Amino acid sequence: MMLKNNATSASTAAAARGRSQLRCHAALAPFKGLAVQAAGGKFQPYEYEPKPLGPTEIEIKVTHNGLCHSDLHMRDDDWGITSFPLIAGKGAGPPRHEVVGEVAAKGDTVAGIEVGDRVGYGWLRDSCRKCRYCLRGEENLCLQQTPTIVGRSQQQCRTDVITGCSESLPAVAATPGLPLFVFAAGAFAYKIPDALGSAEAAPMLCAGITVYAPLRKHTRRPGMSVAVLGVGGLGHLAVQFAAAMGADVTALVRDDDEAGEALALGAREAATSARAFEEKKGSYDVVLNCASARLDFAKVLGLLCPDGVLIQVGIPGGGAEITLPLQDVVFSQKSLAGSIEMLEFAVAKGVKPMIETYKLSQINEAAARVASGRARYRVVMETDEI
Repeated sequence: MMLKNNATSASTAAAARGRSQLRCHAALAPFKGLAVQAAGGKFQPYEYEPKPLGPTEIEIKVTHNGLCHSDLHMRDDDWGITSFPLIAGKGAGPPRHEVVGEVAAKGDTVAGIEVGDRVGYGWLRDSCRKCRYCLRGEENLCLQQTPTIVGRSQQQCRTDVITGCSESLPAVAATPGLPLFVFAAGAFAYKIPDALGSAEAAPMLCAGITVYAPLRKHTRRPGMSVAVLGVGGLGHLAVQFAAAMGADVTALVRDDDEAGEALALGAREAATSARAFEEKKGSYDVVLNCASARLDFAKVLGLLCPDGVLIQVGIPGGGAEITLPLQDVVFSQKSLAGSIEMLEFAVAKGVKPMIETYKLSQINEAAARVASGRARYRVVMETDEI
């Protein structure tokens, strides 16, 4: 389920002694969850034996998890990186990446998190913690990072002179499942503020941080003009965050219904993207593209004023290539930026996702809802019997 256990038997024993009574009585019981056995398949119940809890790991009893398009892309192998079938006890796990739950056990070197704490766990599962990116708090840029549901290829498991990753980590495969208990690196789990409900917190761990991080970086002063392209699962949070940061927000939407919702969420203006491409050229300091549809990026880039930044966070299925007009990039100093403190900011500013909740046993119904594009705006699963 997690990284290969390279700890000594003494370390393993020490970690075992650190386990909570919440799991000790059932330590020999298999973990239960849901798994997909082939691309495009249904989620089905499965059981597997977990490896021993490592000294730096925590065990989370999952109560809520978000379900997003990334999960469906992995289910359907749209990106060509999913491993099938899921083999119990192997692979990257936990494939959930918007996890909220209770700490059931902890390794004896984990600091700052205690058994019983309510924590969240997101897209990033681990990193080298030594390179220049990790040391300045940008672990999402680490070349040795392990995304929760994607795993890490052998090609990434190497010494990297440029970034300073000095130790190779073992390769791990991606496994598209939904376990009821997950192991997580304690350093990458976050306590959930009391003012934020578990169902609302779950989508913030992927969708929330995906839009918050680049906005925080590129919305450098109040009053900057920010266009959010696509007001869906990502975009409805982007509108709220950008407005809370003091930006002058325009939502680029598909129809009047989306326009009304965007204005209610804090946008000053809403316009269809087709109209904006014609009438709003050169108008925005930042364009945050949350759409997963294939677009004419020359038109998207044309929305930017000189020295503007296009932030791309939506990823189409089936792979995607972007064609950009280099003359516009070079002579107008326009740039393309990719994305990953946010929960406390969300609580302070009242930023919350709009969610639909399903029981975990309704996973296939929920997945169909996400795939249809009709969910408003994030789907959250509540753990029940499966």
